[in-house]
Amino acid sequence: MTRILVADPDPRAQRELQALLQTRGFEADAAKDLPSALGPLSEDDIDLVLCELGLPGGGGMKLLQEIQQTRPEVAVVLMSAFGSVQDAVLAMRQGAADFLGKPYSSDQILVAIDRALAKAALQRENQQLKSALDDRLRLDNVVGSDPRMQAIFKTVRAVADTRTTVLITGESGTGKTLLARALHQLSSRRAGPFVEVNCGALPESLLESELFGHVKGAFTGAVKDKVGKFEAAAGGTIFLDEIGTSSPAFQVKLLRVLQDRVLERVGDTRTIPVDVRIVLATNKDLEQAVARGEFREDLYYRIHVVALEMPPLRARASDIASLAEHFLRRYAELHGHTGLRFTPAALTALTEAPWPGNVRQLENVVERAVVLGQGALLDVADLPPLARAPVGTAPAAAPAAGARAADAGGAVAPWKDAIAAAERDILVQALARCGGNRERAAKALGIDRSTLFHKLRKHGIR
Repeated sequence: MTRILVADPDPRAQRELQALLQTRGFEADAAKDLPSALGPLSEDDIDLVLCELGLPGGGGMKLLQEIQQTRPEVAVVLMSAFGSVQDAVLAMRQGAADFLGKPYSSDQILVAIDRALAKAALQRENQQLKSALDDRLRLDNVVGSDPRMQAIFKTVRAVADTRTTVLITGESGTGKTLLARALHQLSSRRAGPFVEVNCGALPESLLESELFGHVKGAFTGAVKDKVGKFEAAAGGTIFLDEIGTSSPAFQVKLLRVLQDRVLERVGDTRTIPVDVRIVLATNKDLEQAVARGEFREDLYYRIHVVALEMPPLRARASDIASLAEHFLRRYAELHGHTGLRFTPAALTALTEAPWPGNVRQLENVVERAVVLGQGALLDVADLPPLARAPVGTAPAAAPAAGARAADAGGAVAPWKDAIAAAERDILVQALARCGGNRERAAKALGIDRSTLFHKLRKHGIR
């Protein structure tokens, strides 16, 4: 039952409010001053406080401050017969759910209570979700006992709570984004935003506007001012993924942000200071890109302050079983299949597979096995063929369309499913042969990057 505390020095007002609340099914307590109100609040089962602004013993604002410090999940509605607009504004800024002037009608107080309780419930839900997300993004969840991974973890802990720019390199699917999020969560900026931008997924014409913002009239379609991702990340972290694909013009602007911590919106001449931690990632060899003139040398040295290279999964085979078990626990709980286990043969097959898509591919394979597996034990038969191939075995050539259209029992698969499976295999093989580099894979397949990204999302290849 919802419990409400009425903090008001007027006995008549207490009785009337308690009677009204009880008719709505609420449990109502009363307090005549600040000290007597603090007692029930220490019992941890008060959901909302209706408080007179002029509460003896310190006032309603003092009680509001105490609640914000010790019980921030408790909603507070302040009331006063003499309150001003300034009082109401101050109360709302301090965290009050509402401010009512006396006298008020029964409907007014009940609406204020319902609104305050709904707001408090939403805040609790958001906090629970944030706690769950924070737990998933802890560095502990970047599984890895391999010595190289342990060295990476040590560096992350050392630099997390600084403003130092960090560059994360490695093949696609090695966990660069997860590491960037762990950096943010370990820093003093964890309460601020974490803004992720995939530079490779945005057309060059939109990248600058998306990151730096623009002013009205800067280009066709710019009908109003727009805040960019850098400004949106103020007080937190911005993660620029696939930075190796960015244009020379964008690189010049990024260099200025890194050097001077200021930016200019597209179409504007005013400079805007930005307080943001910058983390970048790429699956390209930036040194070679500099040598080829594709990446600015001065920018390379500016972002190469702390460099973390994520090793491919095939180079850390000792971690595969631990990762597989980690993903099994996560997705078994998510899909309501708790108690699932891998057989020793399945774990051996997973350990010996080549994993061209790295940790991301392993995660997808485990989730697929959880969803489609039969029984409490997941065996080799529950794994897709790509996850059963031994190390050193080249991926088999894609079968002809007619062969792919039939399963092992000779039954003909639906045309749409057969085509989708063939397309997915082609994408996986192209990425594997290009070392996980999506830009090279797109060129090899003869499609543009946006088309490739669309198809990767369509087939769940992350």
